[in-house]
Amino acid sequence: MSDLRITAGPFTFLARFERANAPQSCARFEAVLPYRERIIHVRWSGEACWIPLGDYDFGVGFENPTSYPAPGHILLYPGGVSETEILLGYGACHFASKAGQLAGNHFMSITEGLENLRPLGEMTLWQGAQPIVFERA
Repeated sequence: MSDLRITAGPFTFLARFERANAPQSCARFEAVLPYRERIIHVRWSGEACWIPLGDYDFGVGFENPTSYPAPGHILLYPGGVSETEILLGYGACHFASKAGQLAGNHFMSITEGLENLRPLGEMTLWQGAQPIVFERA
């Protein structure tokens, strides 16, 4: 079952919320749908892309946190040591910032289109920021 359609660059993915493990993160993000932004390649975390959100406050704490997202896992870092951000892993990833290791709330997982994660990541690395839209499926 898919809750969301994610369009990033030329690629489309389907995803589900991880409601049982991160209910507050899911509810807060769902409240801002459709969500449009740009995704850029990470600097310290390995094979991942992120959406920097500065001091935006989703009003959630840590729930279901991880520093090692699998490809297709989407994390919400609610802020603190580093700025608020959304991270999408596409390969080997150790979530970090210039301040060191971070842990983000695993609140969403891609269910379809996983084969296009690496092409999206490499496109973002070599061609720069890509538009991304999260909307209800």
